[in-house]
Amino acid sequence: MRIAVTGAAGRLGGRVVQLLADRADVDVVAMTRRKLPAEALPPQVEAAVADYADPPALRAALKGVDTLVFISSDGPDARVLLHHRNVVAAVAAERVGHVAALSSVDADMASPFCYAVVNRLTEDLLLASGVPCSFARASLYVEFFQAWLTEARVTGLLRLPAADGRISLVARDDVARALAALAVGEPTGRHHDITGPESLDLAGIASITAQAWGTPVTYVNIPADTYSAETAATSLDPWWLYAFSSMFASVREQRWDRVRNDYAQLIGRSPLALRDVLSGARRPPG
Repeated sequence: MRIAVTGAAGRLGGRVVQLLADRADVDVVAMTRRKLPAEALPPQVEAAVADYADPPALRAALKGVDTLVFISSDGPDARVLLHHRNVVAAVAAERVGHVAALSSVDADMASPFCYAVVNRLTEDLLLASGVPCSFARASLYVEFFQAWLTEARVTGLLRLPAADGRISLVARDDVARALAALAVGEPTGRHHDITGPESLDLAGIASITAQAWGTPVTYVNIPADTYSAETAATSLDPWWLYAFSSMFASVREQRWDRVRNDYAQLIGRSPLALRDVLSGARRPPG
């Protein structure tokens, strides 16, 4: 089986490449926007330079591919959607037999979160293309959220506009494992919610962070406009300020308050908990 992975230079895509490369029955094509040093990929992996914005390169990279693991592009939502349209068109043109696509738990046109809308539109594009698909709808990554937790470790305060919203934070490695498992299986034609084992409000997240790191951390709910003003003062790119603000709006609407056993059904074991990731717990290989 020949499996290509987009975004292979990223942390998630790179981990999927590693997991697939360990299988003797899979030939892996790592698709990246720029050429990588030879040592950046496992020696048995084929590299293909194919920017999301380059349709001919995408088609060339997908020739002879049985399955594509479709990791999302990044940046402003309009650009991401254009990139995703290019990938879907290339997949259809090259008659790829299966797409295992990354999406999000909050994939909904009614969501205030900009990427939730993009993810739902991307799912619809793939379904309309007629290409057999499987979707991994991931919750928010622990590692992504950890930037705010690291700041709180220093200040003692987790100051975010999340109100009483709950989130089932999931380890990035578990999302990679779910995508790899979907890629080597038959298309399921549906979405799989890849969540953490528990849904926590921000006070609970702060409490577990304090215990795992041995540092007092208290959650303080702040108004959305306060968050925007304070974050803007840090010189964060305006796009990411908007993206984060819209994400917290979706958290306040309880759109990430979901715990499912889809991961266990795919992998045969439970996903890592927030405490495990923060404390650096390692599970046995495999």
